[in-house]
Amino acid sequence: MLRYKVLVSVVPLIAAAILARIEFFPADRPCIAVATGTVQLATAPWHADLHVSFTDDPKLATVRVAVSDNAATADFAVIDGAEAADDNACAATASTQFVAISSRPSAASPIIFLSHDDGPADYRIFVLSKRVTERDAAALIVGAHGDHRHLASLD
Repeated sequence: MLRYKVLVSVVPLIAAAILARIEFFPADRPCIAVATGTVQLATAPWHADLHVSFTDDPKLATVRVAVSDNAATADFAVIDGAEAADDNACAATASTQFVAISSRPSAASPIIFLSHDDGPADYRIFVLSKRVTERDAAALIVGAHGDHRHLASLD
């Protein structure tokens, strides 16, 4: 009888955990428009065309992204505050590339070192947003470029 009570009490917890992962009303995901379409953060890892990961060790990185203090010096800037966003700016199409941030680095995917210094960098980003994090912006800019090999000298 005790086993039955434990089973009955655990099943609702498992169901709640599964339902918590399902998005009934998907939120706007960070995205950018590029010449060939759009690049958008994936809602699920299995839905991604590209997986990126982050490292704290610049020697392990394949791409270095520096966070800039000035939007004018950045390759990619994200700034919240527009009154009305264009609803079709990042509409998902057949050419949309989805990028997922992975917790485990893979040799086959870009490994990003996110830096706050002025050293060498492949890309520079500026983020002033309540919705988009620096990691999100770094993943988007790396996903928007086709060559994900190490570009900047990390001497």
